[in-house]
Amino acid sequence: MVAAKEKVPDDANEHCPGPESEKAGQDDACAGCPNQEICASTPKGPDPDIPAINARMQHIKHKILVLSGKGGVGKSSFTSQLAFALSQDEDQQVGVCDIDICGPSVPTIMGAVNEQIHQSNTGWQPVYVQDNLAVMSIGFMLPDKDDAVIWRGPKKNGLIKQFLRDVEWDALDYLLVDTPPGTSDEHLSVATYLKPSGIDGAIIITTPQEVALQDVRKEIDFCRKASIPILGLVENMSGFVCPSCHGESVIFPPTSGGAQALADEMNIPLLGKIPLDPRVAKSCDMGVSFMEEHPDSPACKAFEDIIEKLQSMVEKA
Repeated sequence: MVAAKEKVPDDANEHCPGPESEKAGQDDACAGCPNQEICASTPKGPDPDIPAINARMQHIKHKILVLSGKGGVGKSSFTSQLAFALSQDEDQQVGVCDIDICGPSVPTIMGAVNEQIHQSNTGWQPVYVQDNLAVMSIGFMLPDKDDAVIWRGPKKNGLIKQFLRDVEWDALDYLLVDTPPGTSDEHLSVATYLKPSGIDGAIIITTPQEVALQDVRKEIDFCRKASIPILGLVENMSGFVCPSCHGESVIFPPTSGGAQALADEMNIPLLGKIPLDPRVAKSCDMGVSFMEEHPDSPACKAFEDIIEKLQSMVEKA
């Protein structure tokens, strides 16, 4: 009972039954609690597949979620470029798990559009875009890349479980989990499935303007309620850098102070600011590493600084 009490959110009601209780979100004591909805929708009781997921995950050193409350802020772009950068070290094994079920863009961004997954007696084989860089996405499973995925929560959750339980990830130094926008089924599921084996933390992506920061505040709140450590914020599209003269212009004005002000307000690290370089979008469309193609870009230097901070944080933990 003591262990369960320790997991009760700080802002929970007085007689909270605990977020893992069968009555979580449904008990009379839950009425009016700010956490009621998230507790009610979280799977209850021990999941019989967790031991199998743990067995897969035990060979993975670091598991990092890439999150954002807002769509279109460059979350998948950041994930892919981070994966390409980490895999530049040939001694490191890197995996990318794309759980954006309805909008899987990772296959395109990582140059693997026409690839397919293969099944063996031991599980699904991920797609290798490099010898040390494995990728798994529902995009590899669609008959046509333009097919819509029209699924309710339980079916999405089942596929995410398969990605973690049945994929032959083997021994990885880093598993990067690219998530859809928001704080919904996919986020709850991946947190629930990975938490027993340990999550190093989440990187939260934003852009400078207040309309993005509003949703990022909700993502930060989700991480805290779900007990997911926050590694830091990344401000993407932080000004425009001309590829010719390297002059910088403000495209999305940080009217409320941008990511720096939010990081100070929420007491979380700001990992860095990545300027908007049109060649990033081109590299993503072509499925190549931006950092390898354009090492002279200020955006490349920003990526390098963020990756250095990130590796230092997770290696020391």
